[in-house]
Amino acid sequence: MQPDTVKSFIEENKVKYVLAQFVDIHGVAKTKSVPATKIFDVVEAGAGFAGFATNGLGLEPHGPDFMARGDLSTLSIVPWQPGYARIACDGYVNNEPHPYCSRVVLKNQLSRLSEKGWSLMTGLEPEFYLFKRGENGALLPVDDTDNLAKPCYDYKGLSRSREFLERLVESLQAVDFDVYQIDHEDANGQFEINYTYGDALESADRFTFVRMAAGEIANDMDMICSFMPKPAADKTGNGMHFHLSITDESGKNLFSDDSDAHGMGLSKMAYHFTAGILAHAKAICAFAAPTVNSYKRLVVGGNDSGATWAPAYICYGDNNRSALVRVPYGRLEFRLPDSGCNPYLVHAALIAAGMDGIERQLEPGDPTNINLYALSLEEIVAKSIDILPQNLNEALDALEEDSIFIEHMGEEIVSEFIKVKRQEWNEYSRHVSDWETARYAEFF
Repeated sequence: MQPDTVKSFIEENKVKYVLAQFVDIHGVAKTKSVPATKIFDVVEAGAGFAGFATNGLGLEPHGPDFMARGDLSTLSIVPWQPGYARIACDGYVNNEPHPYCSRVVLKNQLSRLSEKGWSLMTGLEPEFYLFKRGENGALLPVDDTDNLAKPCYDYKGLSRSREFLERLVESLQAVDFDVYQIDHEDANGQFEINYTYGDALESADRFTFVRMAAGEIANDMDMICSFMPKPAADKTGNGMHFHLSITDESGKNLFSDDSDAHGMGLSKMAYHFTAGILAHAKAICAFAAPTVNSYKRLVVGGNDSGATWAPAYICYGDNNRSALVRVPYGRLEFRLPDSGCNPYLVHAALIAAGMDGIERQLEPGDPTNINLYALSLEEIVAKSIDILPQNLNEALDALEEDSIFIEHMGEEIVSEFIKVKRQEWNEYSRHVSDWETARYAEFF
């Protein structure tokens, strides 16, 4: 937007305050409320934050301020909060882009593509649960009647939560999200919303906005909207599948090739990109499944549908939803990320891995077009299919050992991510759970 356009936008939408918004290392939205009359201060100098107060920015109490500089292309109203607008920000410290800022890290990776005239296009599919608090504080499905054993696509479950879903969709449509589907997912109280793909930076900005919108609209309705990866042991987790393609300056999909011998419509570039993802999947897992809870999702079997819909094995296949990478035709679907991830870091990691595959012309081998959920571990091993890390600590080990991420994403962000997540793992490992108490208190 040009200055005159910004002023008109503020006047027409009766904007009183602008939320200068960035994300911490976890991908959680952080903001300052700035009077609309000061928006150009945010764009030019930035809104100042004490960086040490925010997790993962690599700043100390005696260090300089973290300045969040607004990207005017992201300025939009906040439909559920009348009188407010939001602007996504890049982090600056000492007048330089801050290497610990997730959005800066992604932009640096995107510049590698833009140098070749390429753009990464992504479509994200966020899943979430709607809960209410029971008398004992337990999380319960917000709709008591949403109790089918197999509730996926259930009309009643969808209809009875329609007020929340309609308010969420209308808020997203008000800021030009092209929402095209909403469905009840595989678990009681679980939903997915789909909107049209965009470039990777826009996709990350938009997912952040979705979590902001869903959380506040739910709160206004005395609900909890949870993007927790695995809220219930016997129910499906909250995935956030990434649909991926690379386009050239004309908008042509460089991943698409109808002459593909495997019949999946993939180009050689797409196969190389896929091979890069598979080669670095264990390290990417740390970014895509970034919490201790995430690994309760990456397990085969054990829920009402008979499948987790989450990948545990490192392979790809033709429309195979049990594989790490599914090929819908002419594009890739990376099924590992969960709704608790930092979308900027996942995008950046995918570029680093995929570009390594392209530059080294790696090959992914033949596709795996069988139901992997039906196979035993021995059968998986016999097929030479490797397994994703089974806990956060294993994923962090893999990230620490894989040099391409430090090389391309930066030592600062990768080292800080590992440090923060090691602390999370240590806290979890020392926690005494109710399961342990119930099992062992009188066991001996």
